[in-house]
Amino acid sequence: MITVQELIDAGVHFGCRVSRWNPKMAPYIYGRRNLIHILDLRETVRGILRAQNFLKNVASEGQQILWVGTKRQIKGVIHECRQRTGMPVVTERWIGGTLTNFSVIRSRMRRLEELELMEENGAMALHSKKMVSTLRRERKKIERNLGGIREMTSMPGAMVVVDPGRELNAVREGRRLGIPVVGVLDTDCDPSAVDLVIPGNDDALKSVRLILEQLAGAVEEGSANRREQVGAQDTGSKNDQIPGDEPKPTRSNRASDLRGPRQGQRAAVAVEEKTQEA
Repeated sequence: MITVQELIDAGVHFGCRVSRWNPKMAPYIYGRRNLIHILDLRETVRGILRAQNFLKNVASEGQQILWVGTKRQIKGVIHECRQRTGMPVVTERWIGGTLTNFSVIRSRMRRLEELELMEENGAMALHSKKMVSTLRRERKKIERNLGGIREMTSMPGAMVVVDPGRELNAVREGRRLGIPVVGVLDTDCDPSAVDLVIPGNDDALKSVRLILEQLAGAVEEGSANRREQVGAQDTGSKNDQIPGDEPKPTRSNRASDLRGPRQGQRAAVAVEEKTQEA
């Protein structure tokens, strides 16, 4: 469990300047010092615990969690979360319609696979140098913008957004589709735009890394529980299909099964002949 001292050491309590604050963040502000707001770390701890429980349940249900953070200083932290959890991420510019127009995004993913296949089997080398340069440029662009959500084949079960004020389009698309949003937000953001609020410094690398490591650990635990459930179900289904437990047919059943329609007709004719002779 995270402690308040760890949050203080990482600088999570430092907010924005007083002139930039959002009045809706007043419940999460402890005070001010040198024209800088100080966040209430008790609210930060509560937000982290709530987000951990929620993300653990989402991951245990087998749903994906989308991590969003396009600030240059935190891109590495988002990629670390991707490596730990195996979930999709967005670290470049948020492409409009990533969620609301998901079918078009998937078509661009198929185009990326097509370009990769062309380069692997040598089909790209058959084109002119200018065309090869154009195709490679197209591949790099698609991979840079959409490579993080390549494994996302359906709508995510939740979103973790760092600085919802900066990622406003992502938050709006998630809210429009009913996707719960967990936000790490500073004093200049609107807390009503997200479902679970984690007040904290969203600019400092140490602060963001500390918070996201806690959330990634909860996602890993939920994914492990999901794998255990699936393994238990598979084992139970195999045990239910043991051949020795199946009912065996009796001799009478076998005889009736082996007797064909012709044998039945012959038996009926023999009975009729005996009755006539009598």
